[in-house]
Amino acid sequence: MRKPPVNRIARDAVKAWQITAAIYVGVLWLATIGGAIISYINDLTYWYVAIAAIISVLSTYLIVFLFPKIRWRRWRYEVFEQEIYIQHGILIVSRTLVPMIRVQHVDTKQGPILKKFRLASVTISTAATIHEIPALLEEDASELRDSISALARVNEDDV
Repeated sequence: MRKPPVNRIARDAVKAWQITAAIYVGVLWLATIGGAIISYINDLTYWYVAIAAIISVLSTYLIVFLFPKIRWRRWRYEVFEQEIYIQHGILIVSRTLVPMIRVQHVDTKQGPILKKFRLASVTISTAATIHEIPALLEEDASELRDSISALARVNEDDV
């Protein structure tokens, strides 16, 4: 069996993913608080609110605090002359080899949360799908984009 890729994404990815997850979980908390207010105004039972609060607490712990750390530990990548090796996943670990000859174009992208931590993602497009290496340092993402582009171009010339 092939060894896992050696390169990791930036450590600040955990913070960026936690902020993103907190925004999503915040919506769940707003729904829980809204349910509590409706129950209070209409004098309804609080069992539904208690269940929603328990679900919100568990979701906050799992999605905001636990999963980003595990996700960061699992995310790895490595670029070879002939292929790009990507490994990620929490419960189901996915190992992908992207042949350089299949790479059509390579991009970097950066949203507001990644920009705050000076991170960027590299997207690798093939005819079938798009692969992404998330949350690299901006300089590393630019270098990786350029090196993949150069390797893909060389392979294209060989065909």
